[in-house]
Amino acid sequence: MNDSNMKTIPTFGYELIRDNILRSVLGKHEEEVLYWAGKELARKFPLFSLGEAASFFKQAGWGSLSLEKEGKDSAIFLLNGDADILKFEERCFRIEAGFLAEQTQKLNGYLTECYEEKNIKHGTVTFNLKWDLKEPIK
Repeated sequence: MNDSNMKTIPTFGYELIRDNILRSVLGKHEEEVLYWAGKELARKFPLFSLGEAASFFKQAGWGSLSLEKEGKDSAIFLLNGDADILKFEERCFRIEAGFLAEQTQKLNGYLTECYEEKNIKHGTVTFNLKWDLKEPIK
């Protein structure tokens, strides 16, 4: 996806779907389904490196993503952006977590999970990725 292919939609339309319709339709299963949806998005839009994740997040309107720390079996990403657009207080970030988990799993070849922690005071979300070096993906 390059900038010439970018089309804009009103933020209001995105918010209607993301924060109202999905929450209403999915109910108590919202977090699980959105995590799966994020993983599915990652399969449809594969990255060649985790370095590309920041660009994808920006193009998707998901905010500014940065890699904060990486270890042999873990990584920590930080998401920030305009609090009025990202709605840190109200929104769950399971789509983004699932997306990062699947991209990382595809790139490193090990079973990977991701959980997020919101810091509403600072307007950030921390994504903690952990992969199991004993569980290679075939």
